[in-house]
Amino acid sequence: MAKSLRSKWKRKMRAVKRAKNAPKELARLKLALAHGGTGEISMNDIQDIATVVPAGKIKEKKVDVDMEGEEVDDGKMDMDSKRSKTTQLDEHGQYPIWMSQRQAKKLKGKRMTKKSGGKANKKKKGIAW
Repeated sequence: MAKSLRSKWKRKMRAVKRAKNAPKELARLKLALAHGGTGEISMNDIQDIATVVPAGKIKEKKVDVDMEGEEVDDGKMDMDSKRSKTTQLDEHGQYPIWMSQRQAKKLKGKRMTKKSGGKANKKKKGIAW
């Protein structure tokens, strides 16, 4: 297969990124080697290299919470706005944000045909007579 311009560009940008991050990475490695040569590593020296989490916090997260003191939830989500299930319109006459314009237009057309009793208001194309 031929090499595309996109893959060439991505390879070039990865090389630039490696060159940019190389000094920082080298400094971190040297710092780790300097501390590793003595055999003793203190937590204060490692905190700038890695995130240290005490074992107590990890164990606390795994403990189950008792459900006796809490309210019983009926499983329904809290909705900010009320929506009609048939028309998908909210109280302000707006369609949901995830709905495309084409889909909203289609629903509106269906609604208008029901309202007018089967006659759709279509624009006539072509000749005017």
